Amino acid sequence: MIDPAPAPQDCTTMAQVRAGVDALDRELIAMLDHRFGYMRAAARIKPTRDAVRDERRKVEVIAGAVAEADRCDLPADTIAAMWEVLVEGSIAYELATWDQTRG
Repeated sequence: MIDPAPAPQDCTTMAQVRAGVDALDRELIAMLDHRFGYMRAAARIKPTRDAVRDERRKVEVIAGAVAEADRCDLPADTIAAMWEVLVEGSIAYELATWDQTRG
């Protein structure tokens, strides 16, 4: 078993770096599961299938992620592209959930 990874700035081996990335990936998946729980809730709450896609909200969510990326000194264009995929995937999941439970 690999010991827990040190903080990024304290890593001295690629094994430590990879252990840290792998641990963060597991945390990200858990967070996405939580986020998708909100998509399931939205599918349950929204009155019509047409209400699932909300372009204004999409723009707002991506802008919020970009602002947070700027605050953290992360590449805003990369975060915007990642959030585009995340939001579109979330919409697709919500539509599928809406169809499965209400369609």
